[in-house]
Amino acid sequence: MPVTIRGRAGGDRPATRRRRSRWTVRGMVQLAVMVLVVEAAMAAAIMQSLLTPWSAAPDGRPQRSLPVARPYFPATARFYTDPHNAAAEWVRDHPRDRRAAAIRRHIAAQPQAAWYTETNESLVEERIRGLVQRAAAERRLPVLVAYSIPLRDCEELSSGGIGDAAAYQRWMDAFTRGIGDAPALVILEPDALAHMGCLKRKQQAERFRALSYAGRVLERRAPRARVYYDAGNSGWQPARTMAERLRHAGADRYGDGIALNVSNFNETRDEVRYGRSVLKDLGRPGQGMVVDTSRNGAGPTRQHRFCDPPGRKLGAAPTTATGMPGVDAFLWVKHPGQADGCVAGAGVFVPGYAYRLTD
Repeated sequence: MPVTIRGRAGGDRPATRRRRSRWTVRGMVQLAVMVLVVEAAMAAAIMQSLLTPWSAAPDGRPQRSLPVARPYFPATARFYTDPHNAAAEWVRDHPRDRRAAAIRRHIAAQPQAAWYTETNESLVEERIRGLVQRAAAERRLPVLVAYSIPLRDCEELSSGGIGDAAAYQRWMDAFTRGIGDAPALVILEPDALAHMGCLKRKQQAERFRALSYAGRVLERRAPRARVYYDAGNSGWQPARTMAERLRHAGADRYGDGIALNVSNFNETRDEVRYGRSVLKDLGRPGQGMVVDTSRNGAGPTRQHRFCDPPGRKLGAAPTTATGMPGVDAFLWVKHPGQADGCVAGAGVFVPGYAYRLTD
């Protein structure tokens, strides 16, 4: 009940209004404070959601996962499309082939990684410098694959590589000089860490040193290059094993993230889940990952056949707009239509295989 002041007739009314007015102002102030508190809480929740990823639960619904960074590249970034990629060259040579239009539209026009396998250091440096300059002129980001580690692929379908550790260091020096201070995305030695079972202990130690050197020289002499150590795929090594190998190879010190599913067919969600586990075990959950989506549109075969399996499809187009925290890009690292070594020699473009991927 309001307090009144007696004295003259009707004297209680002004006092009552003044007291009511004070309560009204106080209520408005309290309400404003409450609104500010709620808005602050909402802003904090939004920021936390940006820093905390969503991952797919077993039933397909999103759930909270490991704290990881937002994708590194802006969603508007564009990758460089080499007009001389294998599919584009075939289309130019076979313009009247009934498959040419589909291969041109769905494969040749898409950005694909440039692989460097030659052991000639001068040639590698020259090729890389030319490509990064062309990409820069078009304001596009080139994707480069270093693929010349000694004892590459353990003498199997993609065997090769440079002769020894000293030669590899010189080769990586040339690779890095080719990039210089240009922006680039580098994928470091596909399969080199996942496929180490064939190596003797001394050879494994040499490989770790070689990859550490590669990461270190890229960090110091190609400062605008973003380096992703290859981490195999979700169907190969356990996450803890892969994290341990990455650590020995310097990925936690010199790398910017990991690359997954290169030349394989696993579904993207499986690779992302695996990648987050690897980064957690590596102690670098804030690092990013890139996923090769070139041929995973239909997922793997039931037997997880890796060498030119039938019935596969193109996956998501290369993009930095992944919509997945911690996933920096979907890339076409493997060139769709290039054989793994079964339907033709490894790296040979097979138009029939390419065309079937577009169906």
